[in-house]
Amino acid sequence: MSHVPQIRIPATYMRGGTSKGVFFNLIDLPEAARVPGAARDALLLRVIGSPDPYGKQTDGMGGATSSTSKTVILSRSSQPDHDVDYLFGQVSIDKPFVDWSGNCGNLTAAVGSFAISSGLVDAERIPQNGTAVVRIWQANIQKSIIARVPITDGEVQETGDFELDGVTFPAAEVEVQFIDPADGEGAIFPTGNLVDDLEVPGVGNFKASMINAGIPTIFLDAEEIGYQGTELQGDINGDAKALAMFETIRAQGALRMGLIDDIDQAAARQHTPKLAFVAPPADYTASSGKAIAATDIDLNVRALSMGLLHHAMMGTAAVAIATAAAIPGTLVNLAAGGGERNSIRFGHPSGTLRVGAQASQSNGDWSVDKAIMSRSARVLMEGWVRIPGDAF
Repeated sequence: MSHVPQIRIPATYMRGGTSKGVFFNLIDLPEAARVPGAARDALLLRVIGSPDPYGKQTDGMGGATSSTSKTVILSRSSQPDHDVDYLFGQVSIDKPFVDWSGNCGNLTAAVGSFAISSGLVDAERIPQNGTAVVRIWQANIQKSIIARVPITDGEVQETGDFELDGVTFPAAEVEVQFIDPADGEGAIFPTGNLVDDLEVPGVGNFKASMINAGIPTIFLDAEEIGYQGTELQGDINGDAKALAMFETIRAQGALRMGLIDDIDQAAARQHTPKLAFVAPPADYTASSGKAIAATDIDLNVRALSMGLLHHAMMGTAAVAIATAAAIPGTLVNLAAGGGERNSIRFGHPSGTLRVGAQASQSNGDWSVDKAIMSRSARVLMEGWVRIPGDAF
């Protein structure tokens, strides 16, 4: 019996923030995968090693977590006044689908670096020394992002002393600005309310702030659902009953936010919305063993991604946190002490993160001009990925 040999595809494996993913230049993909559709999805699934009923992604580039089962496709921008188009695909670990419904804020930090190194940014926009301002069009949510990438001797500077909780080693700082971060074309608050009463059949009724900023996110009060807000992954991810509760709440929130038309559709939309719970500042020990003091943070936030508690914080969820914190009366803002806030530092399972947002209100409607955070990024490996030639 004959078998189709493997093919190789130029690719770069990168860390961005607290995530890792496989980056592609659109023109390097096989022709059938250069356009959206089944061929592209099948190719990316095989690259990452999904679907894997063992949940390990041993036969692919994925790392068997939501933070490491990611793909990025970049191309010269089709939009005026932008350098690069950025398309993100969240690859399911155990199911045969790629979720294109949202952005990855962490990997955004690596987009500028890859774009420069791949020749997707015009040479005249890259200083010999200093900072390159890369204008990114986020194709999933149709939004602009600005990445400030350090440059030394005409090359991307990846090493440095910037420390990011959730990442073991320091690197160069990359500032990322999310411009008008309301997700998609809808309002920041799709229900029209800063806080809603969310009825979840079979579970209960909960206060919820549901926001479209960075990524659609449902915020709950930790105490109301029986948590402290200081939990680590082991406190939740081994509790099947708790995970089922969170998924049920997430599905009802998705329906209430208008992201799905039927509750059954939530199972095929794992990447969005995110679900998070917030609590006032409290002492805790991070997963690294680092002591986090209540006096060092404004609030605690724990977020779930792809059905599990995240080991740190998704970048897009951090945008949602910054935005909600800047708007008086949301559950996030109240957990941080209320009032007007342009920036906050919140605690997450791996440590702390500082984020900022500029919000304003006009005719009763809230808008956010931009949200800002610092991340770091680094090339881990570059060359080719190989997959069977009949995999897509």
